[in-house]
Amino acid sequence: MTSESADNTDILQPLVQLKDHNIALLFSNYLQSLGIQSQLKSSQDEGHVIYCPEDNISQAKVEFDTFILNPHADKYQQAAWDRGEAVTLNADDFSLINNFKESFLAHAGIVTLLVFALCWLVFLGSELGWAQNIFNTLQFYPQLSIDALLSDPLRLIGPAFFHFSWLHIVFNTMWWWQLGGSIEKTLGKATLINLLLISAIVSNVGQYLVSGSNFGGLSGVVYALVGFVWWFGYLAPERGLSLAKPLVGFLLFWLVLGFADLLPVNVANTAHLLGLLSGCFLALFTVKIIGINAKNN
Repeated sequence: MTSESADNTDILQPLVQLKDHNIALLFSNYLQSLGIQSQLKSSQDEGHVIYCPEDNISQAKVEFDTFILNPHADKYQQAAWDRGEAVTLNADDFSLINNFKESFLAHAGIVTLLVFALCWLVFLGSELGWAQNIFNTLQFYPQLSIDALLSDPLRLIGPAFFHFSWLHIVFNTMWWWQLGGSIEKTLGKATLINLLLISAIVSNVGQYLVSGSNFGGLSGVVYALVGFVWWFGYLAPERGLSLAKPLVGFLLFWLVLGFADLLPVNVANTAHLLGLLSGCFLALFTVKIIGINAKNN
């Protein structure tokens, strides 16, 4: 039975936070109908938070992504009826805007959202006629040197925030939101910030050494997130952070196509590869640190 007191939520992990009680209750009941332990905790400060066991987090997230698109589906109400709790959703409970806001904000933390917003602000500014000025400000050093690094260190990561087309920014920012949000929610802000900074620096420096300073985009960082989630999920599956094998295969295949020069657009292949490798190594490092901390505790 769904409990709103959630006295033992300390042994569970928060899955999602929702503003509307009926929607949260409906999804909590549905999770239990799937055999996933679910508890609903309500408070004035946090709203309505659904908790479930760590080893069910990945499955529950997939189910929530489906639920949030159509909470009125019969199977969700049927699950509530089967548990003896009829839950009625009003038309105002889940308008299209609320639907988007709940799912988008629930998945991402402050770091994920700030980087997402920064990329779009830079892109929209470029589309409004300031592209050259913005690019000149964010561009990697035309000539890399110690003096250049000391005088303008932000250029080390600046190119990551500049995108050249709608397809470019949509692809990168949606992957950033999806993977970055999962990392931030599971491992915290510091882990995501470290990933962003290290992978941006590594991929930008590598791309500069291969092709010069005329490049941009968050792709190197995105591939770092892919590598990180992929290897972290393999090394520490109990933490609930993972990436489906078909998605990993698709992104690796895309990387190979880029190196084979079979894509219709110019691709910063070196940045992608170095980003992927840096993410894999950071996952290995993070899991080892977590293991050390666990032993010390």
